[in-house]
Amino acid sequence: MDIKNYSSPTTGFILLGLSSNPQLQRPLFAVFLTMYLVTIVGNILIILAIHSDSRLHTPMYFFLSNLSFMDICFTTVTVPKMLVNLLSETKAISYVGCLVQMYFFMAFGNTDSYLLASMAIDRLVAICNPFHYNVVMKPRCCLLMLLGSCTISHLHSLLRVLLMSRQSFCASHTIKHFFCDTQPVLKLSCSDTSASQMVVMTETLAVIMTPFLCILFSYLRIVISVLRIPSAAGKRKAFSTCGSHLTVVTMSYGSVIYVYFRPLSMYLVVKDRVATVMYTVVTPMLNPFIYSLRNKDMKKGLGKLRDRIHS
Repeated sequence: MDIKNYSSPTTGFILLGLSSNPQLQRPLFAVFLTMYLVTIVGNILIILAIHSDSRLHTPMYFFLSNLSFMDICFTTVTVPKMLVNLLSETKAISYVGCLVQMYFFMAFGNTDSYLLASMAIDRLVAICNPFHYNVVMKPRCCLLMLLGSCTISHLHSLLRVLLMSRQSFCASHTIKHFFCDTQPVLKLSCSDTSASQMVVMTETLAVIMTPFLCILFSYLRIVISVLRIPSAAGKRKAFSTCGSHLTVVTMSYGSVIYVYFRPLSMYLVVKDRVATVMYTVVTPMLNPFIYSLRNKDMKKGLGKLRDRIHS
C-alpha cells in the first residue's frame, strides 16, 4: 500500500484544535474571541498611554510598549486561525501556512523573552547603579537591545523552520494542537527526527535560557542590593518596582519550560495544550492588567489617556 507524502507544498495539515467535541466549538469560540479582544484592546491602551505621556518616555516603558506590541503580534499569529477553525468543518492549514505560522510564533515569542530580559537589566541598573542609569540606559543602547532581541529571535525561527522543512510527513497529517507548534508537527514526521530533536533541544536551550538566566542573575543582584537598604519603606519601594515584571516572567517561563524542555516521547497532548494556552493567550491578555494595576505611573498615564479621549 502506497503511503502518501503530505510534506509537499500542494498539501497541508488538519489542526485538531482544543477539542473535537462539536458541542464545545461555539462556547470555546466565544471565550477565546473575548480573550483575544481583551488582549488587543488592553495592549493598545498600554502603548497609547506610554506614547501620550511624556513622563513615561523612559527605558522601562520603552521596553514595555514594545512588549505590548509583541504580545499583540504573538497572539495574532495563532488565535485568529484557531477562531476560524472552531467554526469551520475542515480545520485545514496549508503546508506553507503551517511553516509561516511556526516561524512568526517563535519569532514573536522569543522576542518577548528577550524584552523581558531587557526590562530586568533596566531594573538592575536603576536599583543597583542609579547614578549611572541615564548613561547606561541611553536611547541608543535601548534601541540596540531591541534590535538585538528581534534579530536573534528571527534567526532562531529561521533555523527551526528550515529544519522542519526537511522532514517528510507520511500517513497521518492531523496535528493534535490548535496551531503549528514544533513538538506536535515533529510527532507526524516519518523521517528520523533524532538529529532534529537534538538540534532543536540544544538551540532552544541556548535561545530561551539565555534571557532567563539574564533575568535570574539580574534579580539576584537586585535582591542582594535591596536587602542592604536600611529602611523597610525603601525595601518595599524597590521591590514594588519589580513586582509586576516578576509576575509576568513567572507566568511566561513556567509554561514555556514545561512545554519545550522535555523529549518528544514525553509530549502529552491535553496537558501541553493547556500549558500552551497559558503563554499564548492568557499571559498576553493579563500583561496589561498586571503592569497597570500594580504601577502608579501607568495608572496615571491611563487616566490621562482616558481624559484625552473623553475631551
